[in-house]
Amino acid sequence: MTVGDTQNGLGKAAIERLLNPQSIAILGASPERDSIGGGVLSNLESFGYKGAIHLVSRSRDEINGRPCVKTIAELPRDIDVAVLIVPHKAIRQSVVECIAQGVRGIVVYTSGFAEASDEGRRQQEELAQLCSDAGVTLLGPNCMGYTNFVAGIPMTFEPIAKHDAGTGNRVAIIAQSGATAANIRFALQSRAISLSHVVATGNEAQLGAEDFIEHALDDPKIAVLAVYVEQLRDPARFLTLAARARAVGKPIVMLHPGSSERGRKAAESHTGALAGDHAMMLAAARAEAVVCVPTLDEMFDCCAILVRFPTPAPGGAGIITNSGAIRGLAFDFGESVGLEIAKLAPETEAELSTHVPDYVHVDNPFDIGTTGFANPGIYGTSATAMLNDPNVGIILSVHAGGSPGMQLKKIDYLLPVYETAQKPIVFALIGDEYPLTPPFVDKVRACGVPFFRSPERAMRAMKLVSDYAAARVAAEDRDTRDAPALDLPAGGAVVEYLGKQALGSAGVAVPQGGMARTVDEAVSIAARIGYPVVIKAQAAKLSHKSDAGAVLINLSDEAALRDGWDRLIGNVQRAAPGLELDGVLVEEMVKPGLELVIGAMRDPNWGPMVLVGLGGVWIEVLKDSRLMPADVSVARAKAEIGKLKAAKLLGAFRGQPARDVQAVAEVAVQLGALMRANPQILEVDINPLVVHAEGEGVTALDALFVTE
Repeated sequence: MTVGDTQNGLGKAAIERLLNPQSIAILGASPERDSIGGGVLSNLESFGYKGAIHLVSRSRDEINGRPCVKTIAELPRDIDVAVLIVPHKAIRQSVVECIAQGVRGIVVYTSGFAEASDEGRRQQEELAQLCSDAGVTLLGPNCMGYTNFVAGIPMTFEPIAKHDAGTGNRVAIIAQSGATAANIRFALQSRAISLSHVVATGNEAQLGAEDFIEHALDDPKIAVLAVYVEQLRDPARFLTLAARARAVGKPIVMLHPGSSERGRKAAESHTGALAGDHAMMLAAARAEAVVCVPTLDEMFDCCAILVRFPTPAPGGAGIITNSGAIRGLAFDFGESVGLEIAKLAPETEAELSTHVPDYVHVDNPFDIGTTGFANPGIYGTSATAMLNDPNVGIILSVHAGGSPGMQLKKIDYLLPVYETAQKPIVFALIGDEYPLTPPFVDKVRACGVPFFRSPERAMRAMKLVSDYAAARVAAEDRDTRDAPALDLPAGGAVVEYLGKQALGSAGVAVPQGGMARTVDEAVSIAARIGYPVVIKAQAAKLSHKSDAGAVLINLSDEAALRDGWDRLIGNVQRAAPGLELDGVLVEEMVKPGLELVIGAMRDPNWGPMVLVGLGGVWIEVLKDSRLMPADVSVARAKAEIGKLKAAKLLGAFRGQPARDVQAVAEVAVQLGALMRANPQILEVDINPLVVHAEGEGVTALDALFVTE
C-alpha cells in the first residue's frame, strides 16, 4: 500500500469527494426534522448547501418543495454521495443499486452489523467488498456521518448548527463513536476553537480513522487532530501517519479506551472492534509522539493548548500565582502527576525580583502576593520573564479571580504577552463556579487563551503537553545497531543454555559455566569457574525447572556437587518420567543484587517491544513495568526505567549502593536489536536480571526464548 491510498486502494481524491460532495442523494428522505432522513435534509438546508440534493422516497412526491423519485434507478448518474436511511434488511440491495447507478460514495448510519453479531460482521464485510471492488467509498455502517465546517456540508442526522471555521488554526475531530465526536465538538466550540471536520467513522467496514487522519494531515489549516478510537485497524499505517504528523508539527491527541478488561469488552460491543493489547498500543503510539490522553477532559484541554501552540519546546513548567496556598499545592500536585516544575535561571530570578518588593521570595512557582493590586502590569511582565527562561517550556498563570475590575486587569496585561508567545501559556482563575464578568469572558474567548477554573485540571493537561514536547525530540533518537542472526530451534520454547548462548552473542552478560552430560564433566567445569556453583537440568520440555526440583544452588565443593547431581537427576525422573535431558548447566553463583525482569515480545499489530520491570512476583502484584519499542535508544530506555514505581531502589537506598541503570538500559537496547534482526523470535524473558552496583554491570540468571 502506498501512502495516500486507503486500505482498499481508494486514493486521496476519493476521500475528498466524500467529504466535499457536489451532489448528494438522501435515500429514505423525510420532512420530519426529528427523523434521520429529515435531520440530514434539514441540516443541509440550514447550512445553505449549494450542491444538488436528490431525494428518494417511496411514499412522497416532494419534500420541502424538492421533488422525490421512487427508486435509486431514477436518480441521475454519478452522484458524489448517497446517504442510506433504509432498514437493515434493505442495505445490501441499496448498495448494489447505488453502485449500478454510478454513485461514488455511500454513508450508512444503520446499525446491526459487526457490533451486533458474527452474521452482522459477515454482512458488513460483504458491503465493504462490494464497494471496494467498484471503487466506491463507504463510511460506516453504524456511524453518524460527518460535518465539513469549511465547505458547509453537514452529512449527519444530529441537529447541528453552522460554525465559522475561521482562517486560523483548526482542529479536525475523527471518532469511531458518533456521540463522542459530538461531545468533543461541543467542548471545543464552547471554547471558541475553530473546527474543520467532524467525522464519525462507526464500524469502519471500509474507510477507517487512518484514512481521515491522512486527509487531515494534508490540510494546511488543520493544526491538531482529535482522535477517538476503540481499535486502530491498521496499526502499521497509523504509526507511519503519526511519524508524519510529528514531522510536520501536527499533534494527534488520541483517546483510546481498553486499559481495563471491561473497557476492552465495551469496545467490542460498541463498534465491533477486536481490541488489541492496550499497553502495546500506548507504548508504540507515545514513541511516535502521539498525545495519548486518559480522559475526555484531557482531550478537550490538550486540544485547547495545542491548537495555539502545536510545536511546544521541551522544558519544565513555570507557574505564576497570587496565592501562597496555590504555590504550595502546585508543588504537591505537580509531583503527583509528574509535571516538572522548572528550575529558573539566575537571570530570570533577577528579572522577576525587580517587579516585586524586596521581601518577596522569588522562585518557581512565583507568588506575586498582593503586588498585582498596585502593579497589575506584573501579570504580563512576570510571564514575559518566564517565557525567556530556557528551562521553561510551558507557563501557567493562575490567580484568584477577584473583582470584575481585577479580572479584566489580569487578562488585559497577560493578553499582549500571550499573543506573541512562542511557548504555551495557560491561564486559570480559581473559584469553580464563582461568576466571571462578561467582558472578561468575551476577551478570553476572543483571544483563544487556554482557560481553566482549576489549576489541577490545567496542570494535568500541561503534563501531557510537556510529554508531547519531549517525545517529539526523543522520537528522533532511535537505536540502529545490528544484532547477530540467531540459529535457534523453531516451534516453541528454547532450552535455557541455548538462550543464554544467544544472549551472550548479543553482548548480554550471563554467568560463567558450561554444559555437562556426566557428573565428572560437571566437576571439571566447577573446578574451572570456582565454587560455589548452581546446577540446572536442561530440556526444552522442562519449562518450570524449580517446580520439578531441577535447580540446585550454592553447591560449595566437589562432594556437594556430586551429591547434588544425583538428587537433581532423581528429581527430574520423578517429576517427568522418561524425559531425556540435553544435559546439566553448571554455573557460578552470581553475587546478589537487585532483581529485575527484562524481556521482549512481538505483537502481531504493534511489532516488537521491550519490557523492564521489578523482578520476582512484584511485576505481577504491583504491575510495575515499562514497555518500549524495539528501536528504543539507551537514553530513552534509561528515562523509561526511571519511571518505574520501584525506581528509587535503583539508587542508593538504605545502605545499598546505586545500581547500574546504564547496563540495564543497554540490555533493553540489545534485546530490541535482537528482535529486529530475528523475526522468528516471538518472546524473550530474562527473569531475573541481577543488577549490580553502579559500574559493575548486570547478569542474566535465566533466559527463555520462544520462536515461531
